Amino acid sequence: MQTNLSEQAKLLPRAEEAESILRSCVHCGFCTATCPTYQLLGDELDGPRGRIYLIKQVLEGNEVTAKTQLHLDRCLSCRNCETTCPSGVQYHNLLDIGRAVVDAQVPRPLGQRMLRESLRAVLPRPALFKALTQAGQIFRPFLPELLKAKLPSQAAPAKPRPEPRHARRVLMLEGCVQPTLSPNTNAATARVLDRLGISVSPIREAGCCGAVDYHLNAQEKGLARARQNIDAWWPAVEAGAEAIVQTASGCGAFVKDYGHLLENDPLYADKAKRVSALAKDLVEVLCEEPVEDLHMNGDKRLAFHCPCTLQHAQKLGGSVETVLRRLGFSLTDVPDGHLCCGSAGTYSITQPQLSRQLRDNKMNALESGNPEVIVTANIGCQTHLESAGRTPVRHWIEQVEEALN
Repeated sequence: MQTNLSEQAKLLPRAEEAESILRSCVHCGFCTATCPTYQLLGDELDGPRGRIYLIKQVLEGNEVTAKTQLHLDRCLSCRNCETTCPSGVQYHNLLDIGRAVVDAQVPRPLGQRMLRESLRAVLPRPALFKALTQAGQIFRPFLPELLKAKLPSQAAPAKPRPEPRHARRVLMLEGCVQPTLSPNTNAATARVLDRLGISVSPIREAGCCGAVDYHLNAQEKGLARARQNIDAWWPAVEAGAEAIVQTASGCGAFVKDYGHLLENDPLYADKAKRVSALAKDLVEVLCEEPVEDLHMNGDKRLAFHCPCTLQHAQKLGGSVETVLRRLGFSLTDVPDGHLCCGSAGTYSITQPQLSRQLRDNKMNALESGNPEVIVTANIGCQTHLESAGRTPVRHWIEQVEEALN
């Protein structure tokens, strides 16, 4: 696509990257066929091709309006379009650049600003999030229906974690909301890895991966969190940690992008690149291990929901299914497994109507094979699907750890 960036746009830190991405798009339209919001709304501007054209207009100096902002806000950042694109367009990077420019020029209404600031203030802080969630459980009968729907059911407590005892060591990102919403997920991970001769070294100083801030257009704050995590992990990285494991694929996708996002930071570029190379989703670790030696009792019929951040961002579609089958589980077929469930980080809160439509469509697909349990690999997807109040939804590693016992 031919572009002509405005003089103002040429001054942006990522101007060359934006222009390169725009030029790589040939407007073939293959992406619209797999875009969840285009399928729901049927509007060209609510598909990747239309949004790319909007960002092109913005960077060429054309008028930016609230309508432009709305169409970019409606994007799930699911990256399904990138999987479909024959030209390899790095749409998610262009979207980050475009959203930042648009938000700088179009002030948001007070309600939107308060909501987004509240999400940024609460979600990345595990202790605060836990306290507010516990308070919500107490006052649940008095809450409005919208808040009740977002409030998760009481999670099972975490089982004890084994003490590090093996020569093989990995680090693990604990996450922001997962310790409250699904506290046993990371404990189950540590227990399964321990059975395979791998110990998890806790690094409590590592906090939020930075994705919440970054995708709510507080990009510098998101990158600051990335730097903090790199600093927290670095001594263990230098000491020979095999990997930095993520049990939430959304966090994993962002940590794997540290190297790209910090490539122009002279102090962190090399460290970020190494951290991204060490970052692994849990399934990448288990794929390489003799999981058949675990002697499972995997007798339940499961449906696996593959999060967008696992299949489209990390390109690991099919990996969890392979491991689960190696362990003896029976998996149902899931139609349209490439489509987003509507969770998409904070999307279920900022775009509730579209999110619910996508969730219900996804639940219908997941339940079409009559599974006993739905399993997934991302805490956002897990809680969003569970909010439908239908078939139980768990992290897949919890199902594995339960079958070990």
